[in-house]
Amino acid sequence: MKGFEKNFGFGFMRLPEIEKGVYDIEETEKMVDLFMNAGFTYFDTAHGYCDGKSEEILRLTLTSRYPRESYTVTDKLSGGHFKSESDIRPLFESQLKAVGVDYFDFYLMHAQDRGNYGKYKECRAYETAFELKKEGKIRHVGISFHDNPDLLDEILTEHPGIEVVQLQFNYIDYESPSVRARECYEICYRHNKPVIVMEPVKGGKLANPPEKAAEIFDALGGGSYAQYAIRYAAGFENVVMVLSGMSNCEMVRDNVSFMQNFRPLDEREKEAVDKVVDIFNHLDDIPCTACSYCTENCPMDIPIPDIFSCMNTAKHFNDWNQVYYYNVKTTGKGKASDCIKCGMCEDSCPQHIEIRNLLETAAEKFENQEVESD
Repeated sequence: MKGFEKNFGFGFMRLPEIEKGVYDIEETEKMVDLFMNAGFTYFDTAHGYCDGKSEEILRLTLTSRYPRESYTVTDKLSGGHFKSESDIRPLFESQLKAVGVDYFDFYLMHAQDRGNYGKYKECRAYETAFELKKEGKIRHVGISFHDNPDLLDEILTEHPGIEVVQLQFNYIDYESPSVRARECYEICYRHNKPVIVMEPVKGGKLANPPEKAAEIFDALGGGSYAQYAIRYAAGFENVVMVLSGMSNCEMVRDNVSFMQNFRPLDEREKEAVDKVVDIFNHLDDIPCTACSYCTENCPMDIPIPDIFSCMNTAKHFNDWNQVYYYNVKTTGKGKASDCIKCGMCEDSCPQHIEIRNLLETAAEKFENQEVESD
């Protein structure tokens, strides 16, 4: 299948910002050039990424600067951007225009779960995608998936024409009772569907492990912590692509350095990963990957992933100066105490986090406290 000549892809999801909502095009161009010059060509975007600007930024930094045959682009049909079957084609055409291409190499039914799969079926989203494939506007149809393996089996059984599945897959979620990555991977294997990995570094968490975990990796002799997570995921037989949502040139340089001449984890490295998993499992962390699906429909504009990041950092490092960072992240936005308990965030959360209860906890921890200063 064209597009998988190299097993490492650039997720256009966490691009560098000059300020909130203003993206650094010049820096992103440099990142794209580093990535392409290293021999990698796969780019992943979606209509809602980067405040709805990801597709346009991909046009500005990639498709307007490189010949079409030199790269592979994946885009997605996101449930929040259509209400009926008649909405899908106009949305699709607007995505082609935004990205600046005549066709998508891969087009995925986005973030499939039990809550939205019925809508995709009712709106004939899958059938429309297969029709667009016949018309030459899509090369391959797939899904990205966030739910239990039983639903994945159901979807792949009902739509055997699906060619690829994008899964959240990393060494923390492999045996996670909520994500169930191993079981989902095995369903894909049984259906003979190749897997694209998203969140291999779990929203950056595995690139900055707690001290005890870092010591285990340090004992291996150097290299970034991210490399162990990405190489772990890429080492599975049915994994054809691993995505990284890179945010600066340093990340690009690091990732391509160990993926250009990829080698799976050796036995010593696998043992280290097992020990690190045990450490993480005892942290009782909030399993937020900062995908930001929760914030898309939040009526109070609460920066939920940022708040959870503050909570996790405070727990990991006993860093209660996170009160300061909490105030920075919520300036001009909703605070945790502004939550009206509507539940829209939980309906869209791929990790099935009890967001409303945790926001109550965040309000208690971070609000009405004095901020430490230098």
